[in-house]
Amino acid sequence: MSYNIAVASSDGKVVNQHFGRATKFLVFEIQDGKSQLNKIIETSPFCNHGGHDQNDLLSAIEALKGSRAVVVSQIGSGAENTLKNNGIDVFCIHDFIEVALERLSKYYTKIEQES
Repeated sequence: MSYNIAVASSDGKVVNQHFGRATKFLVFEIQDGKSQLNKIIETSPFCNHGGHDQNDLLSAIEALKGSRAVVVSQIGSGAENTLKNNGIDVFCIHDFIEVALERLSKYYTKIEQES
């Protein structure tokens, strides 16, 4: 089974962007425990010191549809709930992208084995 994970990163190495301030999401396809960069989604930051424009939030979430999860350094509860309501898991992981993807791959493999 394969699935996509969107990662908020400014440098392509580390998970280092807040969801609402991200300028791009790197979308990785995970298959058989291996990850490969699939596409890059360019976004405009929409978070402004705790507040956000709801239409911009929904546009960002629409762009991320098809992703099983999003990995960020930080996210507000409103955006997190909206992502979850749209079927996208949210993880705040402060690490190298490679390490974060490996952890998520193991997590989802375990969930699939238990179901």
